[in-house]
Amino acid sequence: MIDYTEGSAKQYHIGVGKEDIGEYVILPGDPGRCKKIAQYFDNPVRTGINREFVTYTGYLNGTKISVCSTGIGGPSASIALEELAACGAHTFIRIGTCGGMQLDVKSGDVAVSTASIRMEGTTREYAPIEFPAVANLDVINALVEACKRLNQPYHVGVSQSKDSFYGQHRPETLPNGDELIRKWKAWLALDCKVSEMESAALFIVGSYLRVRVGACFLVVANQERAKAGLDNPQVHDTDGAIKVAIEAMKILMDEDKQ
Repeated sequence: MIDYTEGSAKQYHIGVGKEDIGEYVILPGDPGRCKKIAQYFDNPVRTGINREFVTYTGYLNGTKISVCSTGIGGPSASIALEELAACGAHTFIRIGTCGGMQLDVKSGDVAVSTASIRMEGTTREYAPIEFPAVANLDVINALVEACKRLNQPYHVGVSQSKDSFYGQHRPETLPNGDELIRKWKAWLALDCKVSEMESAALFIVGSYLRVRVGACFLVVANQERAKAGLDNPQVHDTDGAIKVAIEAMKILMDEDKQ
């Protein structure tokens, strides 16, 4: 492969090197969330900023940890994961937002993904479609335990990853709308909990790279509750989900030390 970094020892897209990254990394989509997450670290320092990728590194309970944004969708998320793993990181928690699907999944809840429906394109370049996109069990368990410790309302189950935000929210206006609606009904019948845009790519690339990847999401709203005439306020404050990810990282670090 061509060395696009031209010998700089920095990763081409995220713009950081091995010395800039901890072995544990939190992955938000929004670059603007990185500083907010880094405030939970001791002595955080911004170690990289390039394109959609903003990176801060500090310490959590004495262990080096980083946060790196991935932008929206699977392509940029897979790039971030590949390059962070190349820097030596081995444990990742995706923290993002999602839309609820089941009627009991309410705005402000946290969803912990056990696996993701591969309704996107990135993973098809990594694995045949028959291979499942599954989260790492250690990370799942840590996220669930973190929710319990923090008394955070949560749900555990399958998420759906797609490439088009508007394909979810107004499929009837799109040329391929009939298929989108048919599949959405299938995901609902199969008890899919939430819909988002990155976890399938992260889970598949994590499997390929043999690193631990999990994901938790803030439920912003639930269009199925709205259709059913149920209460459906919008919640955009990600603090609860961030605290869950931080607590889960502490749990994983303690387990690894033992």
